[in-house]
Amino acid sequence: MGISIKNKAEIQILREASRIVALTLDYAKSIISDGISLLEIDSAIESKILSLGAIPSFKGLYGFPNSACISVNEVVIHGIPTDYRLKNGDIVGIDIGTKYKNYYGDGAITVGVGNVANQDMKLMDCSLCTLENTINSIKSGMRFKEISAILQENIESRGFLPLFGYCGHGIGTKPHEEPSIPNYLESGMKIAGPKVKDGMVFCLEPMVCQKSGEPVVLSDNWSVVSKDGLNTSHHEHTVAIIDGRARILTEL
Repeated sequence: MGISIKNKAEIQILREASRIVALTLDYAKSIISDGISLLEIDSAIESKILSLGAIPSFKGLYGFPNSACISVNEVVIHGIPTDYRLKNGDIVGIDIGTKYKNYYGDGAITVGVGNVANQDMKLMDCSLCTLENTINSIKSGMRFKEISAILQENIESRGFLPLFGYCGHGIGTKPHEEPSIPNYLESGMKIAGPKVKDGMVFCLEPMVCQKSGEPVVLSDNWSVVSKDGLNTSHHEHTVAIIDGRARILTEL
């Protein structure tokens, strides 16, 4: 199945679904503090999304049990909220999705709790700056493989590695659509494959590791860590291609 092209009306609905993601992530950031539990954060996120007129789309998706993926320290993505209470020095990733008028939004942040180690600050800066730099580089006519190469170059230029086996994705009336967008250039030339076109909407989500990009899924069958067991970072935006450029939908 090809990459869908959204019309202006569809992009407007996707913009609202994504705005709700942005508002909720901003709210989640405000409540993250030393002593709060991951389940308390998850409950607050669910209530916030519902209050804004959307549905938390992750809950029940592929069997996921909660409204938010909350990934602490070495967990890079898909962390299941537990009764663990955050403590000073932790870094925590919040990844959420919304469903609004049958369209989806998706976004993620990683933030620190209290006084965070310098290396962890560099990690979080890497995933955020990689995301922002890549979005600023996108234009109609380039290949999606070029986007993957830009993501990889940004991550590796800061001394880190992308997580392998997981990727960004298209989004629309389904939470995950074509294309898949790895954070690294897979086999083949970056001038091959499908091109970016106006009306495409997709999620970019650099997942940054320290010494190994090899993923390990923990015993809960969801939480993903790097084989090196070190801390990781993850940021995500939903973007739409409008007038030849990538416009961020998941920002306030």
